[in-house]
Amino acid sequence: MTFRAVRILKEVDLIAAEDTRHSRKLLSHFGIATSLTAYHDHNETLKTPYLIEKLKAGQSIAIVTDAGTPCIADPGYRIIRAAAAEGITVVPIPGASATMAALSASGLPTDEFTFAGFLPAKSGKRKERLRELLAEHRLLVFYEAPHRLTATLADMAEIFGPREAIVCRELTKIYEEFNRGLLPELVQHYAETPARGEVVLLVAPGEAADEEPVDIEGMLRGLLVDGATVKDAVRQVAEASHQPRSVVYDLALRLKEEGKS
Repeated sequence: MTFRAVRILKEVDLIAAEDTRHSRKLLSHFGIATSLTAYHDHNETLKTPYLIEKLKAGQSIAIVTDAGTPCIADPGYRIIRAAAAEGITVVPIPGASATMAALSASGLPTDEFTFAGFLPAKSGKRKERLRELLAEHRLLVFYEAPHRLTATLADMAEIFGPREAIVCRELTKIYEEFNRGLLPELVQHYAETPARGEVVLLVAPGEAADEEPVDIEGMLRGLLVDGATVKDAVRQVAEASHQPRSVVYDLALRLKEEGKS
């Protein structure tokens, strides 16, 4: 919290919070008695007109979130758009940012990076999105829920191979952690020790980011349909994609099983 943020939260007429119970603890800590109203993913569409009317009536409203920065992979963009459309001034109050905190202590090149936010919750859609990012030459930044971290890391290891990655957990909090390693190593670690708390995941660019990406799954399917043995298909795909044979082999076995069902 900055001095400016504390002052603004004391001065506004209303605070729109993602979780009023959670936010009340923080506000009480700083002696802030401003009224709270709930504003989150599940009521954002309905609550926006209500808040806009209050703003048009001359009231001032602050938006806060449970973690990170409001409106960055969080509820809030609808009211920002609605306020701008009504000519209402929107003022950012800089504060903690999980993305910036993770990048600054990562030790990875941060001249360029791509913020990819939250990946899809289901593995199939998640892999599809990861394949779209396979050729991205910039450092990748993701947010992830702790209960999905191991599955997400496993999908990343399958698609990206043994890239360098960092799991940044509970940033700016008591149990802050930076766990560095290759993606397969991190999969094993979190399979044995489940993560807790908010997670930012950084993935380094691939060494061959300037090459045309290889559709590993598509190439494997084609070779297996054409009658290639699993061994030959894995060898060809691993050589073409520069991915570890173990990763390609696991995918080939899964595709083989899918073909039987």
